[in-house]
Amino acid sequence: MRRAVTIKDVAAEAGVSLQTVSRVINDGPNVRDEVKARVNAAIAKLGYTPSLAARRMGGSRSYLLLALNDRDRTIEGWTSGQGTDWVDQMLMGGMLECAKRGYRMIFELVDTHSAQVEREVAGALAALHPDGVILTPPHSDNPQITELLQRRGLPFARIGSRADGAGFAIAMDDAAAARAATEHLASAGHRRIAFIAGSADYALSSARLDGYVQALEQRGLYRPELVQPGDFTFESGVAAMTALLALPEPPTAVVASNDQMTLAALKVATERGLAVPADLSLISFDDTPIVRFSHPPLTAIRQPIADMTACAAALLMRAKAGEAGLPLESLVPFALVERASVAPPRR
Repeated sequence: MRRAVTIKDVAAEAGVSLQTVSRVINDGPNVRDEVKARVNAAIAKLGYTPSLAARRMGGSRSYLLLALNDRDRTIEGWTSGQGTDWVDQMLMGGMLECAKRGYRMIFELVDTHSAQVEREVAGALAALHPDGVILTPPHSDNPQITELLQRRGLPFARIGSRADGAGFAIAMDDAAAARAATEHLASAGHRRIAFIAGSADYALSSARLDGYVQALEQRGLYRPELVQPGDFTFESGVAAMTALLALPEPPTAVVASNDQMTLAALKVATERGLAVPADLSLISFDDTPIVRFSHPPLTAIRQPIADMTACAAALLMRAKAGEAGLPLESLVPFALVERASVAPPRR
């Protein structure tokens, strides 16, 4: 079996030290052009692929980004069989962006409600020494985590957060997205439009509720009894839709804050003999693949999860490379994807 080519082989072939090879690999300073050419020629001749350990020999970078996701919600989605498409898209966006610059992204689960959350995060930092950290909701707005990272001087990005504070804030305009969904239903002729809110642990939940309320208040259509709490789970969607259909005047349309709750609303409505969209129109948030295969396929706000994570990864890597003038807040555009779950209300 052929022995793998190592950085030592490249150094020997080029007649330079290991540190010099590492500086060339990492595009570091203080290396003459003639030496760079010799090292690159040796790399090409030997077919060497730099390892992470070799790149770290440069000293200032680990070439790792750490992404933190909510432990309980991630595990619950996986064990219940309800899917983890949000996580899949997040990983895809971050990993592909990292690969462009020779980075790796490590994924860790942390319980944001744990009394030991700071210790958990500190332990992950000590073990991995990342160049930056990507925080997903609700970690994005957890002051224990953001203040820990700030104290350590570690660059971090907050996905789904537009709150003031340190770090890069990358989000879509959740309030505008909810307004767009609500206005789409109002334009179709609906006057009793309900809203199933997301978990209060997430700042984006209140932003979406605000957008919904603003759209209806502008038309004089807002009715507080048409707002039901949820927590992004299927079960909370069932409870919310059951409560809405028990009203003396049930809604003719519903906006729900994620796909799981919208699918739950669809199930409850179907079991009550209501046809979607003839009797009830539905609009969802997230646009994970499952809503395209429901019956009917659901109109949805497409949340740019992969794009937001890619943006976060790019900003962290550029910050670590010493680039200045990077934007502290980035808005990634959403889209309203029209399918078959919206129709004018019955007259």
